[in-house]
Amino acid sequence: MSKNVFERMQAGELVTFSDPQFTQVSESGLRTTELLVKYNNTSDPDTLRKLWGDLSGTALDASSYIQIPVMVNHAEFVTVGKNIYINHACTMLALGTITIEDDVLIGPKANLITEGHPIDPTNRKAMEVKPIVIKKNAWLSAGVTILPGVTVGENSIVAAGAVVNKDVPPNTIVGGVPAKVIRNI
Repeated sequence: MSKNVFERMQAGELVTFSDPQFTQVSESGLRTTELLVKYNNTSDPDTLRKLWGDLSGTALDASSYIQIPVMVNHAEFVTVGKNIYINHACTMLALGTITIEDDVLIGPKANLITEGHPIDPTNRKAMEVKPIVIKKNAWLSAGVTILPGVTVGENSIVAAGAVVNKDVPPNTIVGGVPAKVIRNI
């Protein structure tokens, strides 16, 4: 059986905007945008949890909360655990998949970016994606940017404004641009 465009990208294949299947990406993004408008204009927690389930395909646990506004382009590729708090204005570009394990805190204006483009200018109009994993009990402070392919280790803290371009070991604090280990916890 042939893979769809999402499976191809998540398997590491470069997919150009001119690929015949790329329209599936646009269609999925438009569906998410329509539902996101409803989500970002709702204040009732139960309705928000239901709408998140409509967006992602998986109900948001009653112990978790995603503050409005949130921006996500493909919520079906975002997995959110239990006892999660995601603060205002989080942006998730999720074609590469985003996994947020239990007990994670994400500060305001955080950016989780799984998508990019090749450095080679002849391939620039192709998408390449890599997953992001935020392990249990991690804390991403305000204004953090997590780049494609990064795993933030269990119990770790990413300091405000950091840009994380490589894995964060468990039980560490990282900060800066690019983020570097500040100390162990």
